[in-house]
Amino acid sequence: MRAIAASLAMLTLTACAASGPPRPSERVERMVRNVAQPGTVVATDIAFARAAREDGQWTAFRRFAADGAIIHGRNGPIEAGPWLAAQKDLERALQWTPLAIWSSCDGQMAVSQGKFAEPQGQWGYYVTAWERQRDYSYRWTYYMGATDAALTERERERGVARRPDANNTIVVEAIAMIQGEVADCPADGVMPPLPPTSDRPSGARGGRTVSRDGTLLWEWEHHPDGKRFFLVRHWRGGEWLEALRFEADAEGKYVPS
Repeated sequence: MRAIAASLAMLTLTACAASGPPRPSERVERMVRNVAQPGTVVATDIAFARAAREDGQWTAFRRFAADGAIIHGRNGPIEAGPWLAAQKDLERALQWTPLAIWSSCDGQMAVSQGKFAEPQGQWGYYVTAWERQRDYSYRWTYYMGATDAALTERERERGVARRPDANNTIVVEAIAMIQGEVADCPADGVMPPLPPTSDRPSGARGGRTVSRDGTLLWEWEHHPDGKRFFLVRHWRGGEWLEALRFEADAEGKYVPS
C-alpha cells in the first residue's frame, strides 16, 4: 500500500506539470503493459483538468478524447468528436478532480468519479470512462456530469466555492481523498462469465463496454423521460459487485443512490 501511495503521489505531481496525456518512460511502459495502474488514471484526469484551465475547456476535451468517445447529455449520448470540433473555448473553464478510480485487473480500462465546480458557482459530480492506448497513455471514452444542489450548498458553507476558478483549489483539496480499487484477476486467465444486462424500460436506449480481460464493465442508459444512468461493475471475490451507480434526472441534476 505504501508503494501504491508513493506511486500515486509521484504521478499526481507529474500531472500538475503536464499539458497533455502523461507519457510514461520506456521502463514504465514495460511495467504497465498488463498491470493496473490507477495512479496513472488519477494523474491523467488531473492533467486533463489542468489543461482545461490553462488551454481551454473544449481544447482539453478534444486533446484527451479517444476515438469514438461519447458525451452523455440531456438528449442522450452523442459522438464527442464532431460536437467538440464545433465548440469554442469558454472564457472560464470547469474545475474538477477525481475522488475514486475503478480499474480492470490488467489496467486496460478504468472509470473515474469525481466532483466539479462551474465558474458560476454550481458544483456537481461526474463520471469518466478511460481506455489505455497503444502508447500506454489513457484517453477518455465516456463522460457524464450532473450538478448537485446539496454539494453546492456544502461547498459554499465551507467557503471553497467563493473562488472556484482559483488555480488548483479543487484539485489540492481532494488529492488526499482519492480512492482506488482494482478488480481481481481472472483465475487461470479464464474470463469470468458476464452478468446479464440491466433491465431497461420500454423505449430506453443503452450500451455496455467490457474490459479486455473481462473484469470491469460499465453500462449507460438513457430513458424516454430524459433520465440518465451509468453503472460500473467489477469482478471481486469471485463475483460481480456493483462499484458505482450514477444517475441524473431529466434536468441534468444528480440523483443520490
